Amino acid sequence: MSSRSERSAGKRKATARDPGTAAAQLAQYAGDPDFMASLARGLAVLSTFSEHPKGMSGSQISQRTALSRASVRRCLATLAKLGYASQDGQLFRLTPKVLNLSQAYLSSESLATVAQPHLNRLRDQIHESCSLGVMEGDEVLYLARAETQRIISISLRVGSRLPAYCTSMGRILLADLPPAALDAYLARTALVGRTWRTVTTVKQLREKLAAVRRLGYSRTDQELELGLRSIAVPVNVPGQGVVAALNIGAPAARVSASDLIGCALPRLQTAARQIVAEVR
Repeated sequence: MSSRSERSAGKRKATARDPGTAAAQLAQYAGDPDFMASLARGLAVLSTFSEHPKGMSGSQISQRTALSRASVRRCLATLAKLGYASQDGQLFRLTPKVLNLSQAYLSSESLATVAQPHLNRLRDQIHESCSLGVMEGDEVLYLARAETQRIISISLRVGSRLPAYCTSMGRILLADLPPAALDAYLARTALVGRTWRTVTTVKQLREKLAAVRRLGYSRTDQELELGLRSIAVPVNVPGQGVVAALNIGAPAARVSASDLIGCALPRLQTAARQIVAEVR
């Protein structure tokens, strides 16, 4: 697939047949007496705001989820009445109350709790930003982060999501997928060129993932954004497998690719082992 066609695929409008849309998920579980369709619609509407923090209109959400405008309107009205969303003209935004929905998870998630002091220590040692991420759907979800200065235009924080195929943590997690799951991911994912250095063919990505399995770490060089280099290692818990990835991101102008491997990688591997020792 050419870069142009991949970009077009990545920007296509959602349809009810797209497997990732709420409408497709509703169809998948139609007839299941234990599946609450109204709750699924509400969660789908909530999830669309993750990439649009400045707000979205009902019609935009309808396009993203492939839900009817009437269903989206009722979901937004309910969220607004319960205090989880606010409305400004045609735009809806989430309110701080939605943090209550994640607080219970973050408070009880031992992995993120255990990892945070190790991330803080690693950041202070190498003076670069460090993160812990897991695979959520087809993206990397940030569970913990220790940041120095912001080095890319994307604002990363706990709860942020990034594509798996062009990030160091994502490739760690993709490399650990069973073959059938990886095949399915590659079949449904448009490998959009984020920069001119991004790997955008399935063949190239498979080669990168094979190298990750062989070397035990993943390094990306300005594939997500120009000026950003990153290296990641798995958090491999005995009996559970690779439960997360741990990474260091650094500006290309300050940190060479060889520095990432020679200096950052050993510290990253040590931090991963320390985290594993505490969560076992």
